[in-house]
This record gives sequence, C-alpha cells and structure tokens, in this order.
Amino acid sequence: MADPSTYRPKPGEIPDSPGVYRFRDEHGRVIYVGKAKSLRSRLSSYFQNVAGLHQRTQQMVTTAASVDWTVVANEVESLALEYSWIKEYEPRFNVKYRDDKSYPFLAVTMGEEFPRVQVMRGAKRPGTRYFGPYSHAWAIRETVDLLLRVFPIRSCSAGVFKRARQTDRPCLLGYIDKCSAPCVGRISPEDHRDLAEDFADFMAGNTATFQRRLEQQMKQAAAEQDYERAARLRDDLGALRKVIERNAVVLPDGTDADVFAMALDELEASVQVFHVRGGRVRGQRGWVTERVEDLSEGDLVERLLQQIYGESEGPEAVPREVIVPALPENLEQLQSWLRRRRGAKVTVRVAQRGDKRALAATVHQNASQALALHKTRRAGDLTSRSQALAELQEHLGLQTSPLRVECYDISHTQGSEQVGSMVVFEDGLPRKSEYRHFIVRGREGDGARDDTEAMHEVITRRFKRYLADAHGSGPLGSEAPVSTGEAPAEEPARRRFAYPPQLVVVDGGAPQVNAAARALSELGVQDVAVVGLAKRLEEVWLPHDDFPLVLPRTSEGLFLLQRIRDEAHRFAISHHRKRRSTSMTRSVLDAIPGLGPARQRALLKEFGSVRALRSAPVEQIAQVPGFGPALARTVHEALNEPVPGPAP
Repeated sequence: MADPSTYRPKPGEIPDSPGVYRFRDEHGRVIYVGKAKSLRSRLSSYFQNVAGLHQRTQQMVTTAASVDWTVVANEVESLALEYSWIKEYEPRFNVKYRDDKSYPFLAVTMGEEFPRVQVMRGAKRPGTRYFGPYSHAWAIRETVDLLLRVFPIRSCSAGVFKRARQTDRPCLLGYIDKCSAPCVGRISPEDHRDLAEDFADFMAGNTATFQRRLEQQMKQAAAEQDYERAARLRDDLGALRKVIERNAVVLPDGTDADVFAMALDELEASVQVFHVRGGRVRGQRGWVTERVEDLSEGDLVERLLQQIYGESEGPEAVPREVIVPALPENLEQLQSWLRRRRGAKVTVRVAQRGDKRALAATVHQNASQALALHKTRRAGDLTSRSQALAELQEHLGLQTSPLRVECYDISHTQGSEQVGSMVVFEDGLPRKSEYRHFIVRGREGDGARDDTEAMHEVITRRFKRYLADAHGSGPLGSEAPVSTGEAPAEEPARRRFAYPPQLVVVDGGAPQVNAAARALSELGVQDVAVVGLAKRLEEVWLPHDDFPLVLPRTSEGLFLLQRIRDEAHRFAISHHRKRRSTSMTRSVLDAIPGLGPARQRALLKEFGSVRALRSAPVEQIAQVPGFGPALARTVHEALNEPVPGPAP
C-alpha cells in the first residue's frame, strides 16, 4: 500500500487549467482517469488526509504510485480526451457500464452487392444499417418473417447464397416468394438494392408511404378483377399492419429520443434506456455496474452518455433529445460534445410532466427490477469469489489477496506439436483479452524433452517479457513512474506482460511446480507465489514440499483453482488441435509437386478443407487463381490415387 505523499507533485507544478489526469500503479498501469476544470484544485483534493477521503478513493490513491496530466483548451476537449483514455486503458477504478447481456439488432448489410437482412450482435460494422436493439432475437425473426412477404430481400448466409449460385437453384425462401432470389438472377442487383432500401425505410419509421402504396395497388387489382393479386396484396397489407401494431406509440408527437433511468444503491447502479424513434419504442438496453467511483447521480449520467454515444457510429445513433434522471454539472459542455457527434443540436434534459415523464417512470421501474434481479443472481457468485480469494490467501500464506492469477498448461501429441497456454483470472473472473499461447521450442528448437522442461521454458519466456517491459523506456516501462506534469506526445502500446500476477498456478504436481519455481528464481522474481494442482486427487503442491496441501473438498478456494486449471487446459487443447490439423493438412499438400505455400493457401481458401478439395473436379480446381489445367490435374490425381492394398 503506497503513501500518496511519496508521489505528490510539488507545489506550483500543477497548472490551474482544464485537463485530464491519470493515476498509475507501481507497474505503470493506468488505474484511474479523470478530468477537471482546474487540475490544481482537483488533484490537490486527492492528497489531503487519506482518512477524510471516500473509501473507494482511499483505495485508489493508496494503490497508485504516480500521477500525470494533460492540459487541454476547454472542457469539451477534456470530455472527449477522458472518454478516449478510459476506452484505451480500461482503468479498474473507473465506472464502466457493461451490458447485462448481448443485445441483438436487426441489420441490413447495405455494403454488400446483394444486401442481406439478419440478426447481429456485437460491434457494429461499417456499411450496415442497424435497427434496435431488441430484447430477444425471436422478436426480430418474427418481424423479418412478416416483412419478407412485402420486401422479399435476401436473408440467407454467404455459404447458402454461393451454393445457390453454383447450382442455379434458389433456396426454399425463393420458392415460397419470401426471397426475390437474386442468387439465380430473378432480380437485378439494382432492383434488389431498391427493395432493401424500402425495407430499411419502413423499419426507420416511414410506414405510411408503404401502407398507402399497397392499398392503392390492392384497389387497382380489384378494379381490374385480378382478385388473386388483390388477395395477396391484402395479406401483405395485413402483415405490415401487424408489424406496426407491435411497436405501440408512446409519444404521440413523433419524438426521437433516448430515455434513460437509474436505480442506485451504495455499491451498484442499474441503468435502462428506451430508444424511441418516431414516437415508438424501437429498442431497449440495460446495464449494471459497480460504483467504483464516488460519483453523484449527475456524474454517473455524464459517464454513461460518454460511453454510450462515444461508442456509437453515425449521426443517427445520437437522437435530437436525451432524457436523463439527473443533469450533470457540466451540461453545456456535454451537449456541445454530443452536438459534434451528431452534427446537429442535441438537448439533454429531465422530463418534468406529461407523456415523457410517464415513460421515464416506466424506464425507472425496469431499472429497479433489473437491479433486484442482478442482486439475486450475483449475490452467491460475488460472495463465493470473495471467499475463494480469501481462502487462497490464508491457505497459501500470501501477504495479499491474489487478485490476478495466471495458470499455465502444456499440451502435445506424443512429444510433438508442444504448446503452452497462459490464462488470466482477475478478481476471480477470466480476463480473456490477456490469454496467451506459447509454442514450445526446446533447447535445440525441436521441442522440450518433457513437460517439466516445457513448463520451465514457458514460465521463463513469460517473465523475461515481464522484466523487459518493466525495465523498458517510457511511462509504462520505468521502474518507478514519476509525475512529469504532462503526458508524452505519443503513448506506447499497453504492455500486458508488464503486470505480474500475485499467484502462478501450473497444471501438474511437484515436478511441474519445482520447474516453474526454478524459472522464477533464475530470473530473480521473488514476489510471485507458485502452486500446482494435480489432476488425480486435486492436491495443491507448493515448491520443494514433500507432501501436498489438501484443501477441503467444499473449499471455494479449491473450486476456483479447478476452474482456472480447467480453463488453461481447454485453451491449450484448442490451440494444439488447431496446429495439429494445420500440420496434417500441410503434410498432405506438401507432397504434391508444384504446390507451394501460396497455392496451398489459395486452395484451402477456396475449398475450405482437403476433403472438399479431394471431391472437386479438375475443372473447378483449374478456376482457382494461379492454377492451370495441368497443375489442377496433378492435384486431383495426387489426392485421389488409390491406396495400394496388402501384397498377396
């Protein structure tokens, strides 16, 4: 635990100007990012008597080892810079709103030659129009199924589309008139794109135009006594009305707004938002976050809008009006920043009366229910994780709780294709972005002799990288980061290996543990504990002990070690299988004369596997770039030559 006075800037060093500041720990990792109208006033508040600070602020300043800052021209710039740094560094003491689930969107891929309608999750892609988010994927599929009667655009995957083109036969949707079948040329690319534009316009709220158009076409067909077409148009009109009825009008004035609400307690905050477009609720999202910062409700709203609209792409993502439960202190600067994101005026306000206040109350009710449900689901898990870390600290004799645990496993096939895996758990939860693979080389470059030598190599390479990063140049590599008064012009990439664990777990017994401990000792790393977990009896081994440490079968600490070990094993096996499959594929293709690495890659890209390539005709192989009839015939004959049977 650091004393804040040891890294407090000298009097007069901190400017009395707007800016953004960063607190770093002893390894140079950014643990908190903040902004201020006056850097001098704000930073001075952190270096008062520690006992007078909020509990979470106390923990932050005692974890930090240095502070630096960047001066900006105004508060709007500080808002943008603060958001970009929080997104880049993911500081552990900053509030970060995370979805309580991955919400699906209805997407139309306008960037493709033949646009496709589908359900999408995750990061948004350029050239795609999104509608939602929706609470459930089935709600999107029901909507799409109804609308494909009227707008029969493509909804199949790339593989199905490609296969239909090759066979010149559409899929089932093409036969039942729920797809215009551009794959077989029933509709031109231009007409299909017009259909997709009409579909997107309807989903964007321009429903009256299409209703009137269908009504006119239906009446005209009836007047011409084309009753079959009139009946079909009547059914299409009914499908449109059914979709429209599902999106009830909540704001009769046709408002475009995002309505936010919060439910708070001392430790967590639940957020819900209704996306209202054209007076109708087009989507809903929810977050639950830990209140790791001592922030008021208005400050939480500011951080929320920073994250939501900072990650949004395109002017349509920011509505004209944002309704919030409380106004942030720097409202004008926040509205200016949102105006830049949207390219037009944006109003942030609290609903006081009427329909908008009633809708805000409904959103708040959803937030309260989400917080109650989250507590019910997470209480046991949160308690067990805290108990597990406390038990490991006690049983292993650690000075601090093992907040970061790294586990290593070795996988191979009879000594070949050796790979090592490193998985990382922080606060008892997996941090998959920091998982790593190691290809074991051995002393002579052809692999290690056994698992202990492989484990020694993997641990040595990982902590050599840690020491190199920790003693490198720059603010993330210096041994003792110091306050410079301003950030460097160009920040080097984050060095994830520069953050050591409190505990290293290896998959195995005494030999593997001793090999890992020997590797750390040779490198001079003294402050990292090492244990092993043997599979046979789930025994915990400590370095150089003759007997294992047996934890109770009901121990939460043992359960956490098992989870970490199993995750490392899974990660190693998956990578090993991938390398083994690639190696076997290469060995088959390497035996074919005239087939170098570039042509092998071209074949695998086109056919996907050796099995599919083996069944392909010579003419199809010859169409691959870089292949002619002669080489295609050679490949086909090499892969399909008969296997000689036993001699009589």
